[in-house]
Amino acid sequence: MTQSLGYEFFNRYDVGDTPEEFIDAADKFTEMICWYESAIKEIRTKLEVLNAEFKAKKSRNPIETIKTRVKSPMSIYEKMERRGYDITLDSIMTSLHDIAGVRVICPFIDDIYSVAEMITQQDDITLIEKKDYIENPKPNGYRSLHLVLQVPIFLSTGKRMISVEVQIRTIAMDFWASLEHQIHYKKFKEDKVEIVEQLAECATVIYETDLKMQSIHKELFSVKELRKEYSARQSEYEKMYINKCRMEKLNGHGRDIYT
Repeated sequence: MTQSLGYEFFNRYDVGDTPEEFIDAADKFTEMICWYESAIKEIRTKLEVLNAEFKAKKSRNPIETIKTRVKSPMSIYEKMERRGYDITLDSIMTSLHDIAGVRVICPFIDDIYSVAEMITQQDDITLIEKKDYIENPKPNGYRSLHLVLQVPIFLSTGKRMISVEVQIRTIAMDFWASLEHQIHYKKFKEDKVEIVEQLAECATVIYETDLKMQSIHKELFSVKELRKEYSARQSEYEKMYINKCRMEKLNGHGRDIYT
């Protein structure tokens, strides 16, 4: 997961004029990337624990898959340059909240909000920013819940709070986003408006499918819960009947139900 640091990046990055300054800057940048990788591990572990607990309690997982990444040095540089920020370590850590990224894929829309609530309620997590693109999708139809979280990592020098962007979406939303990314429509100047409209139409169809699948799941889950409740009550009635028969047997008024 450790990023390779290319010459092209350091040719643009403020690394000083001497070889010693260059090496020092490279070492500090590598250390910074290590911090973000460590923060990802912390968030991933928390999510995996929550997923396992949910499975133990409710016999299903609210998380299908977890994907992670750390921005490449060139991606960091290009984003800083686009926004007009100074290309220094302090500026990078202050200005960018998505250097470390975690993508959580859930089966259903309700799972998205359940996972978000469970992770943000942990007392060592700080919610910095929340953007709900499910309730308010982007013009091209993109849907996802974005959270910027700060999580502590513990180094030899002490605790450091690191920002991690967590994107939570359904399997269907991730399917759309993956194909949208493959189309590379932003590179084409002509017909971009029409393409955006078509993508938004596809996203709407997929979102409606998400809602329908969630409705089916809730309906089946309700039936399952009713059956479980009926089975529990039936077992209780059977116990009561057996106990009654035993008492009658002891009092000499009943028959042995086991004979």
